[in-house]
Amino acid sequence: MMIREAEFAGRFYAATKDACLTSIESCLERTDLSTGVSTESDADRIIGGIVPHAGWAYSGPIAVRVIREIASRPHPQTVIVFGAIHVLHGNMPTVFGSGAWETPLGLAAVDGRMAERLMGQTGLLENDPHAHEHEHSIEVEVPFVQHLLPGVPIVPIMVPVNDKATALGWAVGRACRNYGIKAVFLCSTDLTHYGPGFGFTPKGVGAEALRWSKEVNDRRMIELMLEMRGDDAVKEAVTQKNACGGGAIAATLAACQAYGAKRGRLLEQATSHEIGRELLGEESSDTVGYAGIVFE
Repeated sequence: MMIREAEFAGRFYAATKDACLTSIESCLERTDLSTGVSTESDADRIIGGIVPHAGWAYSGPIAVRVIREIASRPHPQTVIVFGAIHVLHGNMPTVFGSGAWETPLGLAAVDGRMAERLMGQTGLLENDPHAHEHEHSIEVEVPFVQHLLPGVPIVPIMVPVNDKATALGWAVGRACRNYGIKAVFLCSTDLTHYGPGFGFTPKGVGAEALRWSKEVNDRRMIELMLEMRGDDAVKEAVTQKNACGGGAIAATLAACQAYGAKRGRLLEQATSHEIGRELLGEESSDTVGYAGIVFE
């Protein structure tokens, strides 16, 4: 059995089981104290969501908020995770087709049967477990899924930022619906990476530039996601540099629409600069945007 080892435990999140569980509980507590924008919903189930993938101290509470919202409804049979790509990768989306992912919480099973179906039905997926070895975007979400959706298998898919993303999402969503699979589609992406450290400073540096990054540039992508405009997400990410996972966003929006989602709902928006300043006492001229969204 192919097992992907936890490469980022001890870096993006805690390295031991007890410390990992303590961190998750801390994220849940911070979520409870949040004064974010979420509103109540009476939807029977959540079809998909957008989660950030930075270190847990920064983005963990927002990711937990989304997955807890999913977990508050009847649990899915499988979680298909579309991930952003930060490593060398080809033009085709790649799936980790069988086996398991190891985290400090144990082994998260990969839904091999579903992965095989998706490869056969879509014609748009390459089975390449090794492509996932050094990418963090999916790994940092897996312990949250393990803890809040215990026993639910995952299908990890890395999605390049290109025109194949939307077609992949539609095909995956249709396949799940046609097979009668109760699936949740999860997108792992951060938003604008702004500042000298990222080589992206179209508005200069300082408070006004950081505000523009969140309130204008991040918001452009958030509005596209809320309106479920997957066809525009890839172009938006490339031209405005307001998401590292434009392909994952496009695939998730298309999959959710194909499965029957009608709307997006913003749970929370924040930035690494705000969190670092308010909770960790850190100041920075750089910032990364985060959003938590669910699709119903």
